[in-house]
Amino acid sequence: QVQLMESGGGSVQAGGSLRLACLVSGDMYSRNCLGWFRQVPGKEREGVAAIVTDSGGSTDYADSVKGRFTISQDNALNTVYLQMDSLKPEDTAMYSCAAAPGLITRLLGPGEYQYWGQGTQVTVTS
Repeated sequence: QVQLMESGGGSVQAGGSLRLACLVSGDMYSRNCLGWFRQVPGKEREGVAAIVTDSGGSTDYADSVKGRFTISQDNALNTVYLQMDSLKPEDTAMYSCAAAPGLITRLLGPGEYQYWGQGTQVTVTS
C-alpha cells in the first residue's frame, strides 16, 4: 500500500510562483513513476508533469506547462515537488500527485496510476 500527501497549494497572483510537495510513503519499487495531475470541475483530469524515480530521473510535461513547471524528487525525504512559476489563471485547479509502482507506458496518463493523494487547491488570480 502506498500513501501520498500533498501540500503547498494556495492562492497567488498571475505571474507568481508556488511549490507543491508530495510526501510518498509505503511500499514502492526501486523504480516507480510519480506524477502531478490537475482537474477543474466539469473537465477531465489532466497530466501536468511526471518523473521516473530511478537514477536517470526521466521527466515529461504537458505542453501547457513546459518551461514554467519543474518536477523534481528528493529521495532522502521521499518527496516529489512541483515548482510552478509564471502562473496563469488557467492553471487554477485541484492538483493531485499519484504513484505507479514500476514502469508505465504513458507518464501523463491518469489511468496508468494506481495510488492518489487527496489533492491541494491552486488558485491563480488575474
